[in-house]
Amino acid sequence: MSSTPRPARPSSRPPRTGRRLRRAFGARHEPLVRPVDRARARAWLLSAFGALLALAFATGSSLLAYHATAPQADSDRLRLHKVDAVVLTLPDHGTGTGTGGRFGAGYSTRVDAEASWTYPDGQPHTGTVQAPRTAVTGTVVPVWVDPAGALSSPPTNRAAVAVSAVCTGAGALLALLALLTLALRLRLHVLDRRADEAWTQGWARLEPLWSGRAGHRQDD
Repeated sequence: MSSTPRPARPSSRPPRTGRRLRRAFGARHEPLVRPVDRARARAWLLSAFGALLALAFATGSSLLAYHATAPQADSDRLRLHKVDAVVLTLPDHGTGTGTGGRFGAGYSTRVDAEASWTYPDGQPHTGTVQAPRTAVTGTVVPVWVDPAGALSSPPTNRAAVAVSAVCTGAGALLALLALLTLALRLRLHVLDRRADEAWTQGWARLEPLWSGRAGHRQDD
């Protein structure tokens, strides 16, 4: 039997919207469209619909995350207070904590230092704060404290809350789109295999008739 190859598959790019809709819903004025072509069109349509749902879900997640955390951020800004702490003693520079300390005020290199501050009602407090590595005794370091005068992390502003919410939504959207893309590729792969099998079976039936070999066997 001849091994004539199957014609090239159609482009993996989705057809135009109108054609895709006609194929997906089995329009009668496209009689040459095979069931597998309609299945491909439905797969693309479902993927597009899923992408819209993913976008809506991600947007909703961002809004929910923002509205859930923004009030707490506003409450923290009203509850916490920024005061000046005076460095009392400094450790050896070899014990510095580097960047990113808990109560830092934006210094690039900091060390733990004993400091004192007064809040509230003139009541003195002492504790360990993050001071710049170049600080000396008497250096003033801004810190955040709660109503009882204890050290606290700085409050989050609305801009940071908004950025965090957008990142949450973007992460959810990317994850959902990745799953949709994987599902679409798997579905198209299955349909391509089905089309290859249909072509092989159809060619096995028609090739002897088309080439005339079936007539030769009958004459023999």
